[in-house]
Amino acid sequence: MTEAQNTQSNQPLEPNGAEASARDGQGEAQAQTQQEPQQAGLEQRVAELEAKLAEMSDAYLRAKAEVENTRRRAEEEMAKVRKFAVESFAESLLPVKDSLEAALAIETATTEQMREGVHVTLRQLTQALERNKVVEISPAAGAKFDPHQHQAISVVPAEQEPNTIVALLQKGYLIADRVLRPALVTVAAAK
Repeated sequence: MTEAQNTQSNQPLEPNGAEASARDGQGEAQAQTQQEPQQAGLEQRVAELEAKLAEMSDAYLRAKAEVENTRRRAEEEMAKVRKFAVESFAESLLPVKDSLEAALAIETATTEQMREGVHVTLRQLTQALERNKVVEISPAAGAKFDPHQHQAISVVPAEQEPNTIVALLQKGYLIADRVLRPALVTVAAAK
């Protein structure tokens, strides 16, 4: 083998320029055809996400509006409750007022009639208070002193247990388990 032949066999064959160009063009075309479905898929995904975002934004705005409407309705309801809270109580006191006016209208009433009228009126008032959950605090003598419901006016020496009620000076009242006015009492002193 000659040296020229030997050099040719050791050198790799180089394609001519036209062949290389064609191969590069085919590779780019293949890459581009592979990218097109990927790009179309990405565009579809973006469109789906944008639609979902629009749906979520709409749902958020609706929920926000509903919360605002609920808050506004609750405020209006509370305003009505405050405004008309005493309506039931006032309505139950009207018969008491009517009875008192009727008693004053009778100019020739006897003491016994007046006394009977006062008892009826007191019964009406007691019923009206009970209907509205206003309950008397009327501790009996000897009952344990409760600073949450009683107010000690004085402490007196007595022949009974210390810190117990000796006498009731004025009844107290609860309204729905809250002290409206404590009962005024005298309490037995410690021995």
